Amino acid sequence: MKHSFFVLLLFGIAAQTGAAESSVKVTIEAEEEVYRYENPDNGSGPFWCFGSTCIVRHGEAVLVSGVEKIADAKPLNNTRWMLYARTAQGWKLQQKDTTGRTREPSPLGVFSDGTLLLSVNPTLAKPDAYSGPAQPQILRFDARQPEKPFRTILPSWDGEPTFTEHSYRSFAVDGPRREMILLQNVGYTHTEWTFCDNAGKWSANGKLNWPWGADYAKPQPIRTCYPSVQLRDRAVYFCGVSDIDEPNEAWRSYKEQLTGRKWDYDFRRLFFTWTPDITSVKFKPWVEVASREKTCGWIFPCDLWAAADGTVHVLWTERALDTRLREKFFPAEKQSEALNYARIKDGQITVRQSILLAKEGDAQAPVPGRGRFHVMPDGRLFVILHARVRDAAGRNIDENRLVEIHADGSIGAFIPVPLKQPLTTFFTASVRAGCAPSDTLDLLGEVEQSVRYAKVRLGQ
Repeated sequence: MKHSFFVLLLFGIAAQTGAAESSVKVTIEAEEEVYRYENPDNGSGPFWCFGSTCIVRHGEAVLVSGVEKIADAKPLNNTRWMLYARTAQGWKLQQKDTTGRTREPSPLGVFSDGTLLLSVNPTLAKPDAYSGPAQPQILRFDARQPEKPFRTILPSWDGEPTFTEHSYRSFAVDGPRREMILLQNVGYTHTEWTFCDNAGKWSANGKLNWPWGADYAKPQPIRTCYPSVQLRDRAVYFCGVSDIDEPNEAWRSYKEQLTGRKWDYDFRRLFFTWTPDITSVKFKPWVEVASREKTCGWIFPCDLWAAADGTVHVLWTERALDTRLREKFFPAEKQSEALNYARIKDGQITVRQSILLAKEGDAQAPVPGRGRFHVMPDGRLFVILHARVRDAAGRNIDENRLVEIHADGSIGAFIPVPLKQPLTTFFTASVRAGCAPSDTLDLLGEVEQSVRYAKVRLGQ
């Protein structure tokens, strides 16, 4: 395992000043409600599959998967999938599940030939059971006729894994090659993966074991969740965050005093691994991209994009510390919040800097939220992000911004994306879901339980 601990002082400041200019014109062509949802109270929601996406574009067709709470079903498995399409008359429901129940949203993918793919995880448990076994499936539609009957595909796995409704699954599609990979967690030890080739055969599968936490007081596997995963020319790239019970006994005991809970989860180490060929080469040793282990901070992955030359671009949010613990454990430390960016090539981190950084004491600094990559047809790479700013009256205002990542690693100037209803949490029609690079930025987000779509044109 490679350790890359760092402090914010290592980050460049170009992103704060917009040192490198970007030339792109932003035009908002549509802002629309797709559907409204009711909170299922099962620990999930329409955007819980953070590392994947629930919106895809194929040509002029734009499709969205949604979740509907089942009125008479008990949590945890009390929702069903829905499939929407954007039409000349607005967003229309094409199909929805009528027989199954599930807990989590269902990620989408699309092949270049118009094959639409929906990853579902219906429960096998009885209706009155709180939890139980589940059966991963891929539903195959036609993106041009999504109302037509779909075909159910059962992935094959290495043995008979014990899947549940807590799938923490990742679904990635290589659109041009018409291939896909599904990864689904099993307990606290590993994720199962299975690969489907362009002949429609599940021709490779296996287990990805988590990083080993040898440096903990009680060494253990570091379950790695909410990953961003890309499949490109049979290479697979995986970047996720630690998600284990608090391993620091002193912090755990103090948190219990504060919250009354005996459990608390750690989200403060970002890990990356890859294989150049999922069909024949094992995953490489884990690389630790970022850590906030020393100050009980917080990290969450946002996105990943692998370029044709194998350079991997990684995006994540980071908070320096848990302020509840500061006075007792690290009183001299200062808080900061950042949207961070790194490049990785052959397992080595070549660039690492903040796109947006807010330090404690600077009340006027924009506070970064989540971001996603967007790839243009000419290969230019942008980040669409959320930021919170304070106006003259001291009120918090949400904004969306666009910024270019230049070929030399420098960060361009911020470009406003003036949505009438800014999006804080959102998906994009991503190349990781098989969508083609585009000068149209398709966004799917939520505003007060309204799932909304925005179409943004990026031009010269």
